[in-house]
Amino acid sequence: MPELLEHVRVRAADLLAGLAERPAAVPPVPAKPLALPPSGIGLDNALADFAERWEPGFSGSAGPRYLGFVTGGATPASVAGDWLTSVLDQNAAPGLDSSAPDLERETITWLRELFGIGEEHTGSFVSGATMSNTVGLALAREWLGEQQGISIADAGVGALADVTVLSGTPHSSIYKALSMLGIGRDRLRTIPTLPDREAVDIDALASALADLPGPAIVVANAGTVNTVDFDDLEAIAALRDRHPFWLHVDAAFGAFAALTPAHAHLVAGLTLADSICVDLHKWLNVPYDSAIQLTNRQDLQVHVFQNSAAYLGLPTTTPDFVHLTPENSRRLRALPAWFTLRAYGREGHRSIVERNIAQAQRLGEAISVSPHWRLLAPVRLNVVCFTLADSPTNAAIDTITQNLAAAGTTFLTPTVYAGTPALRAAFSNWRTTDADVERIAKEINAGDRHLSGNDQP
Repeated sequence: MPELLEHVRVRAADLLAGLAERPAAVPPVPAKPLALPPSGIGLDNALADFAERWEPGFSGSAGPRYLGFVTGGATPASVAGDWLTSVLDQNAAPGLDSSAPDLERETITWLRELFGIGEEHTGSFVSGATMSNTVGLALAREWLGEQQGISIADAGVGALADVTVLSGTPHSSIYKALSMLGIGRDRLRTIPTLPDREAVDIDALASALADLPGPAIVVANAGTVNTVDFDDLEAIAALRDRHPFWLHVDAAFGAFAALTPAHAHLVAGLTLADSICVDLHKWLNVPYDSAIQLTNRQDLQVHVFQNSAAYLGLPTTTPDFVHLTPENSRRLRALPAWFTLRAYGREGHRSIVERNIAQAQRLGEAISVSPHWRLLAPVRLNVVCFTLADSPTNAAIDTITQNLAAAGTTFLTPTVYAGTPALRAAFSNWRTTDADVERIAKEINAGDRHLSGNDQP
């Protein structure tokens, strides 16, 4: 085993060494799958087969110029933690046979401190922002039942009166969560936002709440996908003095604004939420898959997710994680996060966040002076949202996206903002350098020239 793992280590080291020059994106080419071999070929041969047939088609999504979606890299410490996670292969959900759950609780405590979230919140690891939002909204659903004197976990969602969910600019995963929870996508009402913003209009939200016959769910956004806009969390929370509602905050990557003094005000009031979503495989730069959910109503959480099998035991005052999330068994996702937080601390991760913010500003400045492009919104944090200076269309944006992917220097994702087809570049990787930003800016202009035939630099 040690010799075989050494072969894998050497291959992994080579891949890491070449990550900076690996194509950011590799346009997929349909591959003809092989039949299951009747007998194995051994690890060394399997490694060679993977290197020849599959690895060349993998993108450089962990590399410095991959700006699609909001995709972090993996710090060296988090990679080490991830390897050890596989080696030790701990099931973190039950708490009968290992200290792994205590390590997860310690990691959750560190993350709460990192984001300025109070001790009244407890949390657990889940696979990503979608599952974190789903858990948070499941608790909101149970809270609505509590307001009516019923348990939705026992009676089912059909026992609820009409459910209303209010939000200004919800992420698509909110709709998905509402569908999975039986609440339904149609129960979400979007509230007007501030002029030229994605942040909810507080007066409009207050008016909508006043018109409701009973309690509601409010989904606040701490960092929207297109422009990284932030709802005024303190103002929203203050509305609970007049109107009953569960406050869920989707802070998938916006929570990391708390790390920098210049932007911490954007998440003031985060600790006032009833449930919170934070994605870690974005800006914490840990490997997929990793996110946390936090809530100040662990009692509701246990009621929703408890597993009553005799061999698992009943929930205690410190319930095992098997009673807190949909998964009965899962890997120790906390270990890569524990390693990177222990290795680099608050200051190390603050440095990553501040560097990425500065890089987004730099690309935004380059785009703002280009005759070929125009910014669609200010660069508030780490995302640059922009479009063609003249006649942006879905077809044109799609062509540019495909050309950029084929060139391999960088990868951006298309979007639509305020009805305008656009591109978005998200900076969230610790490996990205200022030199990478210069290369990205040049490649973006090259993508425009390829579309328009313009040969100007």
